[in-house]
Amino acid sequence: MKGTFRWSLLAAPLALVACSNAKEAPKTASAASADKPAKVDKNPFPSTYKAYPGQATAIRNVTIFDGEGGRIDNGVVFFSEGQIKSVGGPETPIPADIAVFDGDGQFVTPGIIDIHSHLGDYPTPSVDAHDDGNEATSPTTPEVWAEHSVWPQDPGFSRALANGGITTLQVLPGSANLMGGRSVTLKNVYARTVQGMKFPGAPYGLKMACGENPKRVYGAKGRMPSTRMGNLAVNRQTWIKAQEYKKKRDAGKDYTRDIGMETLAGVLDGDILIQNHCYRADEMAIVLDMAKEFGYKVTAFHHAVEAYKIGDLLKANDVCAAVWADWWGFKMEAYDAIPENAGILQNSGACVIIHSDDENQIQRLNQEAAKALSNGRRMGFQISDADAIRWLTYNPAKAMGIADKTGSLKPGKMADLVLWNGNPLSVYSRPSKVWVDGALMFDASDPKKRPVSDFELGQPGEGDVK
Repeated sequence: MKGTFRWSLLAAPLALVACSNAKEAPKTASAASADKPAKVDKNPFPSTYKAYPGQATAIRNVTIFDGEGGRIDNGVVFFSEGQIKSVGGPETPIPADIAVFDGDGQFVTPGIIDIHSHLGDYPTPSVDAHDDGNEATSPTTPEVWAEHSVWPQDPGFSRALANGGITTLQVLPGSANLMGGRSVTLKNVYARTVQGMKFPGAPYGLKMACGENPKRVYGAKGRMPSTRMGNLAVNRQTWIKAQEYKKKRDAGKDYTRDIGMETLAGVLDGDILIQNHCYRADEMAIVLDMAKEFGYKVTAFHHAVEAYKIGDLLKANDVCAAVWADWWGFKMEAYDAIPENAGILQNSGACVIIHSDDENQIQRLNQEAAKALSNGRRMGFQISDADAIRWLTYNPAKAMGIADKTGSLKPGKMADLVLWNGNPLSVYSRPSKVWVDGALMFDASDPKKRPVSDFELGQPGEGDVK
C-alpha cells in the first residue's frame, strides 16, 4: 500500500446510496391498515460496514490460542476472503502463491474483544464538550442509543487496536441511570460514520445499573430513587409499563410509538441483551429474581466485584461476569473486591470476562488477564493460559451475541486475529500485527501501517502508540 496508512477521510470508501424502486408505492402511515399500525423498522440505523481489502495469508511456526481454551504449538493459521479457513499443527497445508508470515515462535490469538467500553462516547481529549455517555436527566432512559454519541475520530480507537489488539468492542452508555440506553457493538476500524463501524448482525444491548450510582445521582436531585429499594421499585414499575406496551403491540392494535418502550419490549422479545452494571453479590441475586419476574435474561453483570460469592448462581443462570483484575475500594460497593475474583469464578465453572471501562486499560487487557490468572493460580486453581485468553475472546463474544461470527479461530469465522511478539500474558508482549476481517490494520514493523485518526493529524504525538 502506498502512502501512510491513516484512519482518515481519504482512506474510507465512499458509501453508495441505494435508489428506491420507482414502481413501489410509498410506505406511509396513511397506507397502513386502519386495524394494524405501520410496521416498525427495528433497524433504522443499519450497519454500512465493509471490510478493508485483505489478501490470502498464512501464519506459521506460532503458538496458537484458539480462544475457546485450546492451544496448538508450532501451529498454522490460514485465512482468506475475510474468513478463517484452517487452523492446525505444522502439517496443516498452506496454499501456494499466498502471503506467508513465519511467526518464529510468536503467538496468535483471536482479536481481543472489550465488552465494556466508552470509547467514542467519552473520547479523548476528555473535555466537557465530549461528555456524551450519560443522559442523566431521568432514572430510566432506554430511549437513548450509545451509537448516537459515538465520535468515530476518537484517537482511543487506534490506540486500542495498536497497543491492545482490540478488534471488536461494545460501547455502552454510562451508569448514572437504572436503564441507561442501548449499547452498540463496533468493529475497531476507521470509518467516517458510526454506521461504518457497526458490527454487522450484532444484537443491541440494554445498559442497566444497580447500586450506588443511580441512587446517588437522582437522590441528590431530590427524586426517586434515593435508596436501593427505590432502584428496584423504579425498575419494576418500568418493566410493568414495558409489558403493557408489548401486549398492545403484539395484539396488533394501534398504539403510539415510544422508542424507550421499544427497547424494553425488544429485551422482553429476547432480541436485545441485558448488560448490567452491578457490584454486590446480593444485588446481583435480586436482579436475577427481577429478570425472572418479568421474563427477560441478564446476559452479563459488569464490574461484578463480588461475583466470586455467587459463582454457582451465575453458572446456574448462564450469566457471565465481566470483571477487572484488581480495581477496588474507590467506593463502598467496591470495597469487598478481591484479586482472586476471576480465578474463583473460573473454578466455579462460571463465564469469566475481563473488561476495561477505561480508555487506557483497553490498551492492555492482556496484562489485566495475566494479573487475574496469576492471582487465581496463587490460590491453587489450575487455570491454563488458553483459559485466560478465552476471557478476552470467546466469552465476551458469547455475552455480546456474536460468538458465531468472531471470538475464536475456527473455520468460517471472521479473520480477526493478533500476532503477538511474545506470550500475550507477559507484560513484555505487545501486538506485532493485527488483522480485522483479514485486512492487515496494524503492523509494528511498518510505520505506514500505523493508524492515525483525522483528529490527530498535524498534532504533537500524532499516531504515537507508546
